[in-house]
This record gives sequence, C-alpha cells and structure tokens, in this order.
Amino acid sequence: MGPSRDVTVKDGTTKDMTGDDVTSEDVSIAPVQQPPPGRAARIRLALGFLLLGVTMAPGLAASATDAGGTAAAATGARSDAGPATTTTLAAGWQIHSAEGLGATGAELSRPGYAGSGWTATAVPSTVLGALVNSGEIEDPYHGKNLEAVPAARFAGPWWYRTELAVAAPLPASSRLVFEGINYSAEVWLNGERIAGRDDLHGAFRVFELDVSGRLRAGANALAVEVFPPVPGDFTIGFVDWDPKPPDRNMGIWRPVSLRTNGGVSLDDVFVRTDLEQPSFATARLTLGARVTNRTDRKLTTTLRGRVGDVDLAHKVTLAPREERQLLLTPAEVPQLLLRAPRLWWPHGMGEPRLYHLELTATLDGRVSDHQALDFGVRQVADYLDADGSRGYIVNGKKVLVRGGGWTDDLLLREDPQKLADQIRYVQQMNLNTIRLEGFWGSTQALFDLADHHGIMVWVGWSCQWEWENYLGAPVDEKFGGVDTEAEIELIDRSLHDQVVRLRNHPSVVVWNLGSDMLPHPTAEKRYRATLAQIDPTRPPLGACSVRTSEVSGPTGVKMNGPYEWVPPNYWYLDKEHGGAFGFNTETGPGAQPPPADSIRRMLPKEHWWPIDDLWSYHCGRGEFGNLDHYVKALDGRYGKAADLDDFARKAQLANYEAMRAMFEAFSLRRPAAKGVVQWMLNSAWPNMFWHLYDWYLVPNGAFYGARDANRPLNLGYDYGERKLVAVNDTSKRLDGVTARVRVYDTASKLLFERAQPLALPAESRVEALVLPAIEAAGNAYFLDARLVGKDGATLARSFYWLSTTPDELDWEKNQWYVTPTKRYADLSALSRMAPAKLEVQHRFETTAEGQVVHVTLANPGNQLAFFVELSVVGDKSGHLAAPVFWDDNYVSLLPGERREIRGTIPAHALAGERPVFRFSGINVRGNQEISR
Repeated sequence: MGPSRDVTVKDGTTKDMTGDDVTSEDVSIAPVQQPPPGRAARIRLALGFLLLGVTMAPGLAASATDAGGTAAAATGARSDAGPATTTTLAAGWQIHSAEGLGATGAELSRPGYAGSGWTATAVPSTVLGALVNSGEIEDPYHGKNLEAVPAARFAGPWWYRTELAVAAPLPASSRLVFEGINYSAEVWLNGERIAGRDDLHGAFRVFELDVSGRLRAGANALAVEVFPPVPGDFTIGFVDWDPKPPDRNMGIWRPVSLRTNGGVSLDDVFVRTDLEQPSFATARLTLGARVTNRTDRKLTTTLRGRVGDVDLAHKVTLAPREERQLLLTPAEVPQLLLRAPRLWWPHGMGEPRLYHLELTATLDGRVSDHQALDFGVRQVADYLDADGSRGYIVNGKKVLVRGGGWTDDLLLREDPQKLADQIRYVQQMNLNTIRLEGFWGSTQALFDLADHHGIMVWVGWSCQWEWENYLGAPVDEKFGGVDTEAEIELIDRSLHDQVVRLRNHPSVVVWNLGSDMLPHPTAEKRYRATLAQIDPTRPPLGACSVRTSEVSGPTGVKMNGPYEWVPPNYWYLDKEHGGAFGFNTETGPGAQPPPADSIRRMLPKEHWWPIDDLWSYHCGRGEFGNLDHYVKALDGRYGKAADLDDFARKAQLANYEAMRAMFEAFSLRRPAAKGVVQWMLNSAWPNMFWHLYDWYLVPNGAFYGARDANRPLNLGYDYGERKLVAVNDTSKRLDGVTARVRVYDTASKLLFERAQPLALPAESRVEALVLPAIEAAGNAYFLDARLVGKDGATLARSFYWLSTTPDELDWEKNQWYVTPTKRYADLSALSRMAPAKLEVQHRFETTAEGQVVHVTLANPGNQLAFFVELSVVGDKSGHLAAPVFWDDNYVSLLPGERREIRGTIPAHALAGERPVFRFSGINVRGNQEISR
C-alpha cells in the first residue's frame, strides 16, 4: 500500500456552512475582468486542448483550461504561483485483464511499456463497455447476445493504462483526481504504487492523489488495477429493471483528471443562496471554498471573484500545508446581497435563470488556481399537509411534481447528444422532474442540462442496497444492508462526495437518503449531520416509501405501486394504495411495448412473432420478467393481436390511455395530489417495460399520453366520478372559456353534446360537467372534450375511448406491484370500425437543426379517423427517426375536421438518411412509403 499521506480523500470534514465562525481578513472590493460569455460551459466540456505544458502521449486526448481561458505553456523557473489547469485524461487509455498478463504494476506504469492484447478505450468506460465499443464483443443489446458474454472473464481485476507528457518546469502542485472507480483499485505512477485498495474503494467515492514530485518532465505512465465489486459491495445496479451486466459495471466509470496549480489550490467551490421570504426581493449569497496551502511555508493569497456584476477580493493567510474551509457572506462582503435576483424556476413555472462565478487565488499577483461554475438562485422547501402528505415548494410556490425515473445506460456509456435529446423529451411531455435512484451520472452533463432547462432532479441511493437478493449479502429487515459502523462510514463519505460534486446545481432539489427503506437510525443521523454541514439548502427525504423514522418522523410520501398494468379508472378509484393522492415517488401502469420498428431492432427476425422467451428476456426481472399480465389485459380489452404490427398498434392504444390516466388523475386531484414519478422515464437497454420512450429514443403511446395529461391547459376526464375538469396551470386567469363536450359511438353517430361556459382562475381546477350514462352499440364510444377561447380557437383538446362495461378491479387480491382486474372493459369494437378516408399532405423543410415536416390531415367523410400515427423513417434502413419532436401524435379527427401538425427531426436522428413520411391509423389505411 502506498504512503497514506499521499492520498487525500474527501471525507466530509468541514465546518458549518452558516459562516458564523468565519472571520474575514482585509476584505476589499476590486475590479475583476469580466469572463467571456459561455466560459463555464467551455471549462466543463472542452476536449483536446493542450494547456500548461501538459500534453498527452500520441493518441491521447486531454481537456484543460488555464485561468485566462487560453492555451498556456509554463516557462522560466519553478514558482509557487502559476497558471492552473484541470486536464481530463480522456482518450488514449488501454485495458487488459490482469489474468495471464505477466507484468507487474511497476512494469506497466513505466513509459514505453509495450504489450500485446490490449484494447484501446476512452475514460470514463466500464470494462465491458470498452470491449463492446472496440467490437471485441458482439452487440449485447440485440437478442440474447448479452447472455453469451462470459461473466468469468470479469471475475478478476483489469488494468487501465495511459501515458502523458509534462513539459518543464514542473508545476508546484499536482493531483490526480478519480471521480469514480467501481469498485476498488491500486494506482501506479512511473513505476511506483501511490495508492492501494484500502485507500481507493467505493463506487461513489471521489479520490485525490497528491503526485507533486512524482511527475517527470517528459513522458509519464499511469496504470490502474481495477477490482470488480463482490456480493455485499455497495455498487451500481439495475435492480429488477434490467439484466446485470456481466462485468458488474467494473471500471473507471467517471472522469480522471490531472489538476495542477501554484502554491495555493481552490477546491469544492460553491455558492449557497438564501432568498428573503416572502418577497424574494433579495438573495443572500454564501461563497465557500476549500483553500489549501500546498507548500512548506506560510503564504498569503488573494481570492478574487466575480458573480454577475459583483467583484470582490479577500486575503487569506495560511500556515504551511494548512487546509481551510472558507465561507464569505454578506456580513463580510455586502455585494453578496443580491437585490431583485433573477430566479431559477422549474419547467412550466418560469425561466431557469443562472448566474456565473469566476474565482481565482493569486500569489504575488500571479494566478495560483482558478475555478468557474454556474449556479441558480432559488429556494426549495417541503411541507406536510393535514393528511400527512409531503409536498414541495420552490420560490414560495407549491409545485405538483410530474416526473419519471431515470436510468443510466446498461454499460454506463454517456452520450452528450442523447442526454440532451432526453431532457428535451422531458420538456415536451410537460414533465418537470427526473428521479435518479442509485445513478448520479458518469459526468455532470445531465445536471448541466437540467439546470439550463428547469428540470428538477431527485437524487439518492438505490434500493439494491436494501434487499438481500440484490445486494448479495444479509440485510437488516427494517433498514437494509448499510448497518455496520464501517458501512455507514463508507456511505456517509460517499454521500459527502456526491453532494459536494452536485450541490451547485439548482436543478437538484432533494437528497433521498433511502429508497424502499429508511437508513439505519445511526446512518440517518450521520447523513443529516453531513448535509447540515455541507448543504443545508435542500430538504433531505428519509425514504421514498411510507415510513416513520425515529430520527426525522414520517416520510409523508408513498411507494405503494402499482408497477404492472392497471386500467385507467384505477387511479381515480383507489383510496388506500397508489391512487391519485399524496406524493407517489415511483409507480406506473407497467409494461410499455414500443412501436413495431423498435421490437424488430432488438430481436432476431425469427423471434418477431409470436411473443416468446426472447421477448421476456427484454422485459424486467422477477415479477416483471414477461408480458403475461399486460397481454392478458390487451387481449381482454382490445381482442387478440393477429401479428406483430397489430400487437404494436394495440399496445400504443393501451400505453396511451393507461399513462394519460395516471398523470391526469394527479393533475385533476390537485391539491390533494402532490406529485407522481412514473416508473420509469427511459431504458438502460432495448426493452419492453416501463419507459415513456425506448432505448432507441422512439416515443411510444405513453409518451403522448403523458404529454397530453400534463398540459398547462386541459379538459380532463375523471374516470371515477365521470366528470370533466378544466385545468389552468398558467399564471393568468382565463375568462370567456367554453368547455365543449361531444360523445360519438364507433359508427361516428353523435350521442351527446354540450357547451359549458367557464371562468378559469390562474392555477385552478374547475368542474365543467358530469357525463351522463351512455348507451352505445358495441359497448365502445368516444369522448371528445375541448376548451375553446372567446375567439373560437381551440385551447386544449382531449380524446378518450371508453366502454359501457368499465374495467372492474379486484381490490381484495391487491399485491405490492399490482391490483388485478377481474373484468376488462370491452373495447373490441374499435377494431371493427368502418374505414375513414383521410386526406394527408406533407412537405419537408430543411432547417439549421435538420428537417421539419409539415403535415396536414383532413377528414372529409362521415367516419371518425381514430388514433392516427405519424412517423418519419430513413429511406434505406426503414428505421424510425429518433429523436423526433411532434407537436402531436396518435391523433383522432372527427368527421369534417382538419389538423396541421409539425414534426422536428434533428440532423442526427436519421444518421444521414433521407427522411420518408408515413402515417397509419386504427381505421385509416396508411401509406407504406411516400418520398419527400
């Protein structure tokens, strides 16, 4: 094991963030040069720059910046001050199994080592991810290829190796920073072991290794032996959502960087914001940083900062090797009191405005270190209502949480473009939240996107650690697997590292300390004490289920399911379990089979139809390992599917109505309903379960059901009380609005019509009317509900297909994951509707982003056109464009109705193929191929 003095671990040893014990020295206001626009983004994302004389060996890329944001090279004699860099060691790595390698760490970490059988990779990357990217392992996402990957190959450690060149003169201080290693590692530099497994273990720890004096001018070699997690380790996991990767996600799964600076370093820089209540006319900023003297002599450094238009300077005198947690408040620096602050708001409530901070430490007028970050000014609070339900408040306004559960890719591969596409999808569905259970991102790119787009993020630990069958070790029945002093210490330090890493992101609003279970009381006390020290601005949540903690009291939230398909009326009728009341932190109507094109992509042709065990392999695990429950409901309500296309078409019908009903119930039942998180939002690999869009980024019927349910203006149908409720979630009162309601049978005969004048106060729910009993031939009928403005323009439209024989639930047989249905609604007549002759026109327009398709739908006949799907495919592959952003989809047109709809197709959505427009419907004969 390397000398412990060379390993600095972020262990949570900080002072209270109130600033009461901090004394200010020689505070003055001084001008600081305005940073160039967009600088923070460049600092985080720039790749391939060679700065401060730190270069990479051939084929190795780096990311770095100096204090001025320009390329720099060190010249002259070594000094305690000098330009600061953070060089990301991204490309140019190689990996090899330690088994049979025949070389030691000392040999591997010498420049010029040459060996055979190594696989080139970038970092971050898991071992399996690197082998898949290199083509050594066939696409594990197709068919059962994943099952064929031998787990024994990953039973032992693997080596990661790279080389870098450092120009003379050497920096005064150098550190290697490992942001995430799964699960433990030994690190060798230039033939010397500088850290062992006792120092570096824990998937969610951040490690700093002091390498000052160990770097050489010229070539340097770094070798990291990574050891896989074993049963009982608190590692990354996919619980019952997906299969386990054979390598258990072992590897360097987060960035590695080389940090250089002069004699004084700045770390863990943060800005805490406290809004004056209730006016929010001012905001108190607390500026904090870990300031370290990395020399053997006493130093005085000047910190110079700029936040917006505020400039500040602050002198700090540090003893040799002293590390100090520095906090500056408006009491020391009046300019840290912002007047009329620009607030960060969640999506749908306002603009997510951000501020930018630049902070430098100088010695004798020369920059020793520099940090830059974006932050937001906003206040988050929680409350318990009279019923004991927990709700959340942002900037003084109660918020209805509308979210989805996030999962990282199965191999932890993070694609910045795919992240951006998904956040755009979240916005398009009118959601405002994503919940991360056990996933904290390979980089901070997801959180940067959430900051800029106003998406709230719930972050916390995984239930994988709470159940013996997932953890692989005995657990406490009440508190899960983290129960010994050593385990509590490890997870508390892990929490510290993750919170310090993410606390500047205004999008992060809640720290979840447990999932299905509460933490052990000793652990919860430790966690809450850590948060009180380093981030008291966000309310922690003890568990995401109904629990009462001896430390913090009742959680006030629920996790009662369901996780399998339930009919639309479930959310309105259930009064005890997962219905639309309180805050359900994870729930949903189960399986969500994607459109047929995605099923064809994930399965070999011989398994496309009928449904077989390969379909089940691409479901969840345990109770969710097949589609039996879903198919039974689909067959019982819509009739048996004849083939894959028929199945996928009916599946989108079921997906749409089930998902729309869940989100809409929580919307209509506000304020009794505080929030709902659909389980899940996305997929770790191509599968059939839970997502709102699939792994290929193809939206399914549930996507558009969620989008329609969460619109700020809506006229929704309450399945329980058979009434229509108008929703106005905007900040403006709407007068002169009319609720127009019509009912048709499947032959398009008008059965009921009413126009009801309404006045809609801002942020209100107003009952429009109660639907009378309907008699319809064939049992199925349609409900068309619209809000119409004074000028006759449609403000919102909703379209439902209902049955005179509604679904009947078997409440006595309720299980933790589903309430069974003992009688299904009869909707089989939908498949027997007379055809509608739809007139369709379209044109493609080339834009800077890619393509926009303009579609005009006209229904000139007497037959309603039902559930029309619009799509764009590539002219060669025939695959659906993904991502795609339609104004609306899966639309129905009344007789004589005309609709104009746009779809935006980014340039990367078709990988260079020519777009081809297609449409089809339940009773509309679609086109197979219409060229541009």
